[in-house]
Amino acid sequence: MTRIRRGYIARRRRTKIRLFASSFRGAHSRLTRTITQQKIRALVSSHRDRDRQKRNFRRLWITRINAVIREGGVSYSYSRLIHDLYKKKLLLNRKILAQIAISNKNCLYMISNEIIKKVDCKESTGII
Repeated sequence: MTRIRRGYIARRRRTKIRLFASSFRGAHSRLTRTITQQKIRALVSSHRDRDRQKRNFRRLWITRINAVIREGGVSYSYSRLIHDLYKKKLLLNRKILAQIAISNKNCLYMISNEIIKKVDCKESTGII
């Protein structure tokens, strides 16, 4: 019997995996089994860290807003600001508020002071 040459499908699959792992170090970019393991590990990590990144940015925005708000008013805090924003139905998310807090503190002070005035007026008159 004559020798049968193998097809190109397996080789094409391996080269595709090798291209993914070309920037890895050592055996992680050279050996096929190790490459497949590292590919799975890399994809799992990237999927997990996308959610973690969203969490971390939200924490950063909250910290920035809270720091600026506490500088301005002694008895005013982040949680009261967000609560009053929801009461007034203002659509400003935390990312935008954090950008305002960094770039223009006076603008954030004005927003918070207006919210405080409007909320206090409604509570004193009995309108909710």
